[in-house]
Amino acid sequence: MSRRKLRPQSEVIERCRALCDELRAALARLPSDDPAVIDAVWRGEALGTLLWTLQLAELPPYDEPFEPATVLAADAGEGHLRDPEDVALEQESARLWHWRARTSELQQSGALELPPRYASFDQLVAATAMRGYERGLLPVPLRGDFAAYGKVYRHLAPEQLAEAHSIALERHHALNWVAGDGAGWDDVPLDT
Repeated sequence: MSRRKLRPQSEVIERCRALCDELRAALARLPSDDPAVIDAVWRGEALGTLLWTLQLAELPPYDEPFEPATVLAADAGEGHLRDPEDVALEQESARLWHWRARTSELQQSGALELPPRYASFDQLVAATAMRGYERGLLPVPLRGDFAAYGKVYRHLAPEQLAEAHSIALERHHALNWVAGDGAGWDDVPLDT
């Protein structure tokens, strides 16, 4: 694996502080149906992920959100960036979880086109889950699928699907940004 250059530590710390302020303000407005408040609360996942890159937080499984109080209590200024290879591995894991969430949505909408070598959606997911596991990026597959919430991903309830998608999206966004993808925070590519 080639050596990747991460964004400067000072920039990551600055982004953590901005996300912390945003999360605090959003939590103060709960309960709320305002999409901006809900989005800001979900960005707590990005904040937690950035704190992970600074070695100040443990990354929960992709079916478990960060605790807001925990991420708000961390002092980003005390962190030190992880090795770029560690960030790259977690970035690939986040991309796979985000892919799984998007693929579920596409399958449900009927908009999924399978690559020619796969006979079914389940076959594609099973191959991806096994390759991800073999590379150390995913937990052990469960009946040919990603395991989440103690069950097979394809059997998740709508609320669980939505939560898993939000977790994966925010973590993928944060890790891509740290890895230098996109010119700034608001234009990070999230290709899966």
